[in-house]
Amino acid sequence: MKFSIDRGGTFTDVYAEHDGQIYIEKLLSVDPANYDDAPREGIRRLLGRISSDAVSLESVPEESIEWIRMGTTVTTNALLEKKGARTALLITKGFRDLLEIGYQNRPELFDLNIKKPEVLYEEVVEIDERVLPIKEGGGFEVIKPLDIESAKETMQRLKSQGIEALAIVLLHSYQFFEHEEILGEIAEELGFEQVSLSHRVIPSVKAVIRGDTTVVDAYLTPHIRRYINDFSQGFRNRLAETELLFMQSHGGLSPTGEFRGSNAILSGPAGGVLGLSSLYEDKALIGFDMGGTSTDVSRYDGKLDLRFESEIAGTVIRSPQLDIMTVAAGGGSRLFYKNGMFVVGPESSGADPGPVCYRKGGYLSITDANAVLGRIVPSQFPKIFGKSENEALDVEASREAFEALAEEINRDVKKPLSVEEIAYGFLKVANDTMSKPIVEVSVARGYDIRSHSLASFGGAGGQHACAIAEYLGLEEVIVHRFAGILSAYGIGQADIIHNDQVSIEDRLSGKLLEKIEKQFEKLKSKREGAIFKRALLIRYEGTDYSMLVEETKDFSFAESFANLYHKQFGFSLDLPLIVDEIQLQSRIVTQKSERPVVKKSNSAKNAIETVKFYGEKGWQDAKLYRLEALEWGDKIAGSAIIIDDTSTIVVEDGSDAKINRYGDVVISLSQGKKGTQKPAEAVQGPNAIELSIFANLFISIAKQMGAVLQNAAVSTNIKERLDFSCALFDNKGNLIANAPHVPVHLGSMSFVVKAMLKKFSGNIQEGDVFISNAPFEGGSHLPDITLITPLLKNGEIYAIAASRGHHADIGGAVPGSMPSFSTTLKEEGAIFTLQKIVEKHYFAQERIVEILRSAGARRIEENITDIQAQIAANKKGIDLLEDAMQQHGSKKLSSYMEYIQDVSFRAISKKLEIIAQRKGGVLEAEDYLDNGSKIALKITIKGDRATFDFTGTSAELNGNQNTPPSVLSSAIVYVLRSIIDDDLPLNEGLMRAVDIVLPSDSLLNPSPDAAVVGGNVTTSQRIVDVILKAFGSVAASQGCMNNITFGNENFGYYETIAGGAGAGVDSDGAGFDGADAVHTHMTNTLITDPEVIERRYPVMIEEFSVREDSGGKGEWHGGNGVVRTYRFFEPVTVNLLTERRVYAPWGANGASDGAKGINEHFHDGKWHRVEGKASIRVKAGEKIRIRTPGGGGYGLD
Repeated sequence: MKFSIDRGGTFTDVYAEHDGQIYIEKLLSVDPANYDDAPREGIRRLLGRISSDAVSLESVPEESIEWIRMGTTVTTNALLEKKGARTALLITKGFRDLLEIGYQNRPELFDLNIKKPEVLYEEVVEIDERVLPIKEGGGFEVIKPLDIESAKETMQRLKSQGIEALAIVLLHSYQFFEHEEILGEIAEELGFEQVSLSHRVIPSVKAVIRGDTTVVDAYLTPHIRRYINDFSQGFRNRLAETELLFMQSHGGLSPTGEFRGSNAILSGPAGGVLGLSSLYEDKALIGFDMGGTSTDVSRYDGKLDLRFESEIAGTVIRSPQLDIMTVAAGGGSRLFYKNGMFVVGPESSGADPGPVCYRKGGYLSITDANAVLGRIVPSQFPKIFGKSENEALDVEASREAFEALAEEINRDVKKPLSVEEIAYGFLKVANDTMSKPIVEVSVARGYDIRSHSLASFGGAGGQHACAIAEYLGLEEVIVHRFAGILSAYGIGQADIIHNDQVSIEDRLSGKLLEKIEKQFEKLKSKREGAIFKRALLIRYEGTDYSMLVEETKDFSFAESFANLYHKQFGFSLDLPLIVDEIQLQSRIVTQKSERPVVKKSNSAKNAIETVKFYGEKGWQDAKLYRLEALEWGDKIAGSAIIIDDTSTIVVEDGSDAKINRYGDVVISLSQGKKGTQKPAEAVQGPNAIELSIFANLFISIAKQMGAVLQNAAVSTNIKERLDFSCALFDNKGNLIANAPHVPVHLGSMSFVVKAMLKKFSGNIQEGDVFISNAPFEGGSHLPDITLITPLLKNGEIYAIAASRGHHADIGGAVPGSMPSFSTTLKEEGAIFTLQKIVEKHYFAQERIVEILRSAGARRIEENITDIQAQIAANKKGIDLLEDAMQQHGSKKLSSYMEYIQDVSFRAISKKLEIIAQRKGGVLEAEDYLDNGSKIALKITIKGDRATFDFTGTSAELNGNQNTPPSVLSSAIVYVLRSIIDDDLPLNEGLMRAVDIVLPSDSLLNPSPDAAVVGGNVTTSQRIVDVILKAFGSVAASQGCMNNITFGNENFGYYETIAGGAGAGVDSDGAGFDGADAVHTHMTNTLITDPEVIERRYPVMIEEFSVREDSGGKGEWHGGNGVVRTYRFFEPVTVNLLTERRVYAPWGANGASDGAKGINEHFHDGKWHRVEGKASIRVKAGEKIRIRTPGGGGYGLD
């Protein structure tokens, strides 16, 4: 008997073949009352079907088992539940906290209680060694030899403490791995259960991602081994003579000895993509795998697409993996009504207790909605529910739960909604959510979605497939015969695959290709008897977006890369190509079974019965069929339901289904609704269901704009540090949706959009794109350039897309355009007052170049490319808005732009009323910049409105910490959004409840010529601290972005550095500690990986660590700052724009302050203090050290 098994988060599916017969079993993945291990229990049950003897729970016979192939979520679960091995991290000295800091960004932009992912290792040890890449000629220089004896003593101590696994991560070991090999040999001699060396796990540049992946490998691999051992122990002969293979994340099988933590994360979902191959017939497929916990979406066009990074539980894992997009919406997704909107997930009811209808005291979920709407037929569903696993679904319990929710909803709406309308509304919201990743794997990557069929599988997929296909404009849905267990089926179709990677990072040239050819041959010699596929990971020089380019007969690697890049982004760049890695896939073909052909039909089939289900037209009659009774050629008209033991397929009204030769259900939609059936223009007011759909739509468009901008840009600032934002506005310039990028951009972009509408009123044409960076027009500071693209139809503006990106250099007094000493705006770089950069589709590049050149810009080609990327991002937004207009109608789209602002307005008004009740109607606070300038604030709350009065704030400064009103508005928007507990749309509605009083010619309302570059990055943070101080719930965070710019005539570089977050209490009064080493409040940009910065620039990062004891003490401690030390190898000018060097981050409610920041310059043999704002000439060999502030504590200790 041959077994293919998918152990999912909710269900375990078993597909087996024996003597030409197919056997299927579906059971709960977790059911401790009835069995220990679901895959083994599934095997036991199926063996019992072909055996006359009872099969023991404790000792399953294996004589009749030919092979077992399994995909499992065991590793993912262990990662989520923190049940891996006791692990220690060994890392280069100076970087003990590198993986804890990561790239310094916080996971949730608006959470004041910042929850960073927990590290998986319980101890970290620094290894005294250091190597650096040699810029000229390649290779590496050993700066500090490995201290072998010290390392050995350390490992002996770890072993004696019970550490089971070691993750060894040394800087630049992706190519220089001698030191890691030595440490690995010592560790193996000492008998550690698992030793993971980073260069073996994933030999790629970027120490943080390589390190995270290596730690995951060390942490999970022992857990995998134990699971395999426990699984095998339950068989009579421990599977000694049985082939046992596991599915890897990249879609290939692996022997048990090679199945590791780093290649197992997507083990289960990968099987479904393999299953798609059995459906493929020259028409591209969108895989739609809807399970109990989540939905996985993929694309298949005859080959498997790979990606190389994913994030699980906050940990970024780099390894070859199938390109699967996952969204937290499945049958178990919980249903909520919040702020007048229907919300689906991301919380899941799981397998235990599960949805309400599972009879285990569960939560209202999508499955309950399908049950009450008749889209699941309980009489035909397996009786596997209840405590004894022998009861049917409890539909009545689901209805009672919806009735209770209906009472809450109907208190808010004008026209009461029935249980059915509410349940169907939640399905529409879920379908909308699940459609987003389908767009991402197709349209966002340059494919016409209409040229695809939707291939639905997973236990719940068939209940939603027709509705989603119609919504997206697809004409065909294919439901595999084994759709309910397709991942299990697909695992049985996989081959054994091994991927080898070698890091190269060199310019593509004929000489390099000769070197690569030799490396390929060397790798092939280790994998005899395999079929090989060769590929290169290639990017443009100066960018960080790599694409996997497979070898073809028709095109060179360079030509193939250009074709792929142009297909995805619509343009190519005139830049050299860099080969990051070579990759060799080795495939060993396994035994597979031919797909069985079903019997040909010779007569129409009668339905079992007529049932009712609820759809767009309300309750409707539907014929009910059993899938196994249908034969090749049978045709079924919708409305109908087709069921088997593992899935339910709903054929919507107007669609027709037929059975193909393999027993698959092929559904033809009469017409895809999207883009073909424009709804009526009349809008009767906001609908709670559609509010959720439109809110998700607008955010999705902004996010897709951001993806285009990040991928198409070339600068490190935009592509790697993510210092950009994309947003949508209504025709009045009000913010509708802002993807969660950089908070300092949030409220300020609407200022410049409104300024454009006013300045060019009556002179805006289709195809126009506008540019501005002027602070007096709504900009933040000059490096932040905003591009604005209106959507016009027949001369009328309907909506606007805009993007803002921080350009690394736009001229001015210093490289990086962030001078510490500027006193006028023109010293800070090129000034773009509002003007058309594209008019009648013509790009005015010459004019832009001249403005940049006259201001002394140092990297004009990079500026132009990034501007073009912003134009492309805006165009993406406009295209998607046009699609939405075509689908919903322009009036409806405009109306919901207004309605979602109303939602935010009502939510913040309610919050302000609560604050006034608790704290009084007048709140006051003040704080000081390091130069002594005061920021004074008085908040007066009357009813549902608040006045923010900054009277008493210091006058305009003869320096650059002046802050435009647009940035002040961003700070207020950020705080208002942060004090609202729910996940609420961020838009202009938040500011409807606010009036702002600003004294003229103050540092918060400066004159047009005032210098402002420091205000954006320092004063903005202090404004947030003052507002939060007035509200009284959070202590001061580091109050700074710690800006450092350095460069010379050859290069320029800019970054910001994390610090400590303030402690505080949430709205329920529960206290929390401030987070360590994280960007807070008005920024969330990433920091460049130390290996990347050392490869590109003449600098060495000597230390990047948490600054211990820098957080303020209290009942709740403030977060610690960081220490970052630079050693320069060329003379450079360093510019520092930092704060909280004089005034410490204050503690609240009796707690102590956080430590002040310290800037230092090492020269003449010792460290010297440097002021917070300074321009320093640094010689080769000298160092700069930044010790960033900690956060304030909260409450008496």
